[in-house]
Amino acid sequence: MKEIKETPVNREMVDLIIEKFKIDDFAKATIREVKAIAQEAEERTGTEFIKMEMGVPGLPPSAVGVKAEIEALENGIASLYPDINGLPELKKEASAFIKAFMDVDIDPEWCVPVTGSMQGTYASFLTCGQCDPQRDTILFIDPGFPVQKQQLVVLGYKYSSFDVYNYRGGKLREKLESYLKKGNISAIIYSNPNNPSWVCLKEEELAIIGELSMKYDVIILEDLAYFAMDFRTDLSHPRQAPYQPSVARYTDKYIILISGSKAFSYAGQRIGVVCISDTLYYRSYSGFTKRYGGGTFGTVFIHRVLYALSSGTSHSAQYAMAAMLKAARQGEYNFLEEVKIYGNRARKLKEIFLRHGFQLVYDNDLGDPVADGFYFTIGYPGMSGGELMRELMYYGVSAISLVTTGSDQQGLRACTSFIKDHQYDELEKRMKLFAANHPIV
Repeated sequence: MKEIKETPVNREMVDLIIEKFKIDDFAKATIREVKAIAQEAEERTGTEFIKMEMGVPGLPPSAVGVKAEIEALENGIASLYPDINGLPELKKEASAFIKAFMDVDIDPEWCVPVTGSMQGTYASFLTCGQCDPQRDTILFIDPGFPVQKQQLVVLGYKYSSFDVYNYRGGKLREKLESYLKKGNISAIIYSNPNNPSWVCLKEEELAIIGELSMKYDVIILEDLAYFAMDFRTDLSHPRQAPYQPSVARYTDKYIILISGSKAFSYAGQRIGVVCISDTLYYRSYSGFTKRYGGGTFGTVFIHRVLYALSSGTSHSAQYAMAAMLKAARQGEYNFLEEVKIYGNRARKLKEIFLRHGFQLVYDNDLGDPVADGFYFTIGYPGMSGGELMRELMYYGVSAISLVTTGSDQQGLRACTSFIKDHQYDELEKRMKLFAANHPIV
């Protein structure tokens, strides 16, 4: 009989809580399920958990945004419906921000506020899926944000995916083309920096994606939720290189999603901007004619889809977003300086895990070490992602399995956002015990 070793959190209690949730395969537990299990285990045992499962910002919100939103509310803006097209000031500032930090030209008209990037991707998926009935599948360059696939399940749309782990650089072309030549792909989505691996697609790879987008007439959804947060390169200076990499330099069929949540720590107000290329904005599709009697991608996206989903985006939050983008592009507010703490946390956490036998799953970014950022990925020799996920719960550490992100690798996604200063020493003690209880053969 296998010896049950002492752990910081009572094993039987954790097992009972997991059993209560009726999760057949713990490796496939959702972010919210893992959070709930960790919360209940913490409450019932009195042992503080080191929580790394939720990708929720843990920093104070931008003071620039808060001030602007309060002023808007005090001026009575809450009594008025927002224009479905978006606040003109926000549209102008989104365009100027993209020019300043990406060196990409997008007209203000094509910049549309949304209720966070979550709504932005949902509306984008919905619209892309209606363009052409023959193109009924979204392609994910994984790993990725698990909830985006859940959005497609809700929509009833099909999706395909592949783990980019073994297809970096020039290898990406053949892999992508193997999907695109089937003719059923309406759009491709990826995040850059990537959630959860934190690898960053390079110009060579973005050029491949853009070229194939043009060749196969496929829309690219570029999720920049972690805008410019590749801290290996200083991308914080407006109107000067280096700029945030983007597929927009290589195709005219793109949607860029910019979020207020992470870079500006403004997650609670649910504000983001969807920026659509001019070619795509004015493009008409047979699917729109059949369904709506006409319309272009941009007009259907705004006046059909967004209008049906929410009838606009929070009015006061739009003022906040406009103020943050303006201050950043004018050089008055270095938003990246405020969020560098995530990179510092990741470096400290990685050092602790590596010291006790863990490995970084995604550890190489086309020859360079992966940046320290909002997320990182860990594995342990001899353990599957699901086994490691459950075992760490007994040590008061919660994270999610890479399986749920579309990764083919065995390991976990760890988020740095909720880490507190006193927890580094506690994690060191717990991982030292973990290593002693799980000697590497």
